[in-house]
Amino acid sequence: MPPTGSETGWRDSKLNLRLAVWAETEGTGLTFGSSTGFTLPNGAIRSPDASWIRRERWTALTKDQRKGFAPLCPDFVAELRSPTDRLSDLQDKMQEYIDNGTRLGWLIDPIDKRVYVYRPSQSVEMLDDPATLSGDPVLPGFVLAVRELW
Repeated sequence: MPPTGSETGWRDSKLNLRLAVWAETEGTGLTFGSSTGFTLPNGAIRSPDASWIRRERWTALTKDQRKGFAPLCPDFVAELRSPTDRLSDLQDKMQEYIDNGTRLGWLIDPIDKRVYVYRPSQSVEMLDDPATLSGDPVLPGFVLAVRELW
């Protein structure tokens, strides 16, 4: 993938900052930015724009596994739609994360001011121009002021 445009990079940075600050305070997991690749159980290598993994899952990996594309699917993933992204491609990617073990996923679409919330065994929830997103119960207490990203 080529680098993102400046506006998308700014949004990605803000999302990762908010998630990382929460994770440092909360302490039960680690966050990863958009340049981090993971090897999913289906063998695909994916790099979500933002992700979080429970600490016990991360520490269960060997040092070598942590150095490469860790062989696991994050507990939480977020994707930000950029002007060059096809929404259907991102929706397929989000479903792939869920199918491989992600417990919560957010597809944030600043173009249409929508968020698609993905959870296992549930229909995708579409939110029009939400003010905030709650990560409960997967990310307890994490609330993203999503309009900051518009």
